[in-house]
Amino acid sequence: MTGTSGARRRPAARQPVSRILRVTGPLVELEYTSGIAMYDLVSIGPAGLPGEVVAISGDVVTVQAYEYTGGLAPGQPALPQGHPLSVRLGPSLLGGIFDGLLRPLSGVGDWLLPGAQRAADQERTWFFSPSVVRGAQVTEGQSLGEIGDAGPVRVKVLVPPGTEGTVEEIAGAGHRTRDMPAAVVGGTEVGVDALWPVRRPRPVRERVDSHEGLNTGQRVIDLLFPVARGSTVAVPGGFGTGKTMLLQQIAKWCDADVIVYVGCGERGNEMADVITELAELQDPRTGGRLADRTVTIANTSNMPMMAREASVHTGVTVAEYFRDMGLDVVVIADSTSRWAEALREFASRTGALPAEEGYPAGLASAIAAFYERAAAVSTLGGDQGSVTVIGAVSPPGGDMTEPVTAHTERFVRCLWTLDRELAYARHYPAVSWAGSFSRDVPVLAARHRTTGDPVWARRRERVGAVLAEADRLADLVELIGIAALPSPERVSVLAGRLVREGVLQQSALSERDAYCAPEKTAALADAVLAVAERCRELVGSGIPATSVEEVDFGPLLRAREDTGPHDAAGVVARRAAMLARLGEVRP
Repeated sequence: MTGTSGARRRPAARQPVSRILRVTGPLVELEYTSGIAMYDLVSIGPAGLPGEVVAISGDVVTVQAYEYTGGLAPGQPALPQGHPLSVRLGPSLLGGIFDGLLRPLSGVGDWLLPGAQRAADQERTWFFSPSVVRGAQVTEGQSLGEIGDAGPVRVKVLVPPGTEGTVEEIAGAGHRTRDMPAAVVGGTEVGVDALWPVRRPRPVRERVDSHEGLNTGQRVIDLLFPVARGSTVAVPGGFGTGKTMLLQQIAKWCDADVIVYVGCGERGNEMADVITELAELQDPRTGGRLADRTVTIANTSNMPMMAREASVHTGVTVAEYFRDMGLDVVVIADSTSRWAEALREFASRTGALPAEEGYPAGLASAIAAFYERAAAVSTLGGDQGSVTVIGAVSPPGGDMTEPVTAHTERFVRCLWTLDRELAYARHYPAVSWAGSFSRDVPVLAARHRTTGDPVWARRRERVGAVLAEADRLADLVELIGIAALPSPERVSVLAGRLVREGVLQQSALSERDAYCAPEKTAALADAVLAVAERCRELVGSGIPATSVEEVDFGPLLRAREDTGPHDAAGVVARRAAMLARLGEVRP
C-alpha cells in the first residue's frame, strides 16, 4: 500500500469495521471504534463511498460523504482507512480530467459511478529513466529518475518527504506500471505514483521572495496589475462580467509550466467548453496540445456538493506535486464562492453557529489557508518552483461587500475587479483600473529595471494617470458635454479613449490579439502616450481641440489587431505614422 508520504510501507493492520447509525444527506453517523481519528478517510456502505471524519462526540462519529448517499441505511458497514483523505499523484495527471477527489472522469462514461475506479490506470506503463545508481546516498526531494513519455513536461520521480539513505535498488530504464517500485531507498519502496493528503501542504526547504513576473498575455493585467510567480490573485465580478473567459485566457496563454484548472461548482456546459477548447488549442511552447500540460478538475454544480469543498485542496496539492519538480504552476479556481457555499451548507448541517450571511465563523481562516499554499519556494531537492493561485469570486448581485469577497481581498496580493459597466459596453477584459490593485508592483518594477526595461514603472504610472484624469472628467462630460470643456481637458478625454481602446481592450477571438507579448504591450502603451503628448503640444500651441479630435486615430487603435502578438516593430511604425499625421494638423 502506498503511504501518504509517497513511499510504500508495510500494510497497516486492518481497521475494525464500524456500523452506520444514521444518514442525513451527505452526513453519515457511525458508531465509534478505536483507531478512528479526525479527518480520517472512511469507506461507507457496500459500495465503499468515500467519506471524511469531521466530528467525534462520545460513541458517535460524524462522517462527511463525498458522493450521493442514496441507498445507505443504518446497520450497513463502514470501514475506517486509517489515513486522511489523500489523492494519487503521478504522470497520468497531465492531460487528464478528474473530479474533486482526483478520480478520472474520462473513460468511465458521462458520470462517475459511486465507488468506481478506472482499472486502465492500473495497467498503464510509463518509461522510467534512472538518474542515480545503486549505492548512492540520497535525501528527501532528490530526483531518482524521470518519466520519459508523460508529455511535454519532464515528470520526475522524487525521494518522498521524510525518506533518505542509501539507494538499495534502482530500476533500469524501461516501462513500469504505477504499482511497480522504481527504487528502494533506506528500506522504503518508491514508486512512479504517490499518495498525499490534500489538506497537508507538501514540505519545502524554504519559501523565497519571487522577483519573476507571470506573463499572462493580457495587456491590462501585465501593464497595470501584474502578478509575480508564487503570488495570489482574486478576480471578483458579477454575473456576465467575463470571469470565466478571462481565466480561460490566462490558462491558455500564461507562461507557466503546468496549469491546474479547478472548475468548482460552475455550470457543466461552461466546463465542457473549457475542456473542448484546451483540447483544440495549440501549445505555443511545444506545438502540441495545450491540454497535455494541463490538469483539469471538474467538480461542477451537478456533482456532489461536499466533494466541491475538497476540490480546491486537491487542485493545490496537484500543483505542489509539480512545483516540487522545479516547475512553475498556476492554479485557477473558478469559483471560490461556490466552494464557500459548500462550506456554508456543511456548517448548517452540522449545527455550527452561523456568522455573516450564514457562512461559518471559520470562513476567513479557510480562505486564508487556501491562498497561503501559494508560494515561490526552494524545494527539498534544491530546485526553484512556484505555485500561483488565481481564484474567481462570484458575489451575489455584484455586492463586493459580501463576506467571501471581503475576506478574500484581505489575503490576496492582487485584485482584478471586473466592472459590470465595462462588460456591458463590450470592453473586454472588463478589469476595472479604478477598483483593482497589485501589491507585486514594487518588486516587479525592480526586476524590470535590471532586465532591460527601466521605464516600465514610469510607463505604468503614466497610463494610470491618463485613465484617472479621463475618469475624473467623464461625469462632467455627461453633464455639460465635451464641447464645453477647455482644450487641455478635451485632450485628456481623448487620451483616455486611446488608452482604453488602443491598449487595454483585447479580443479573445482574434488570433493576433488574444495574446500580447510584453514587448508589444510596452510598444502599444508608448505609442498611445506619445500620441497623447503630441496632442497636448498641439493644443498648447494654439491649435483648437476640434482640429485634433477630427484626426483619424483608427490606424493607431487598430494596431493591436493588425500586428502580430510579438510585432512590436509594427506598432512602432504605426506610432511614427500617427505622429507624422499629427504634424500636418493646422488650425
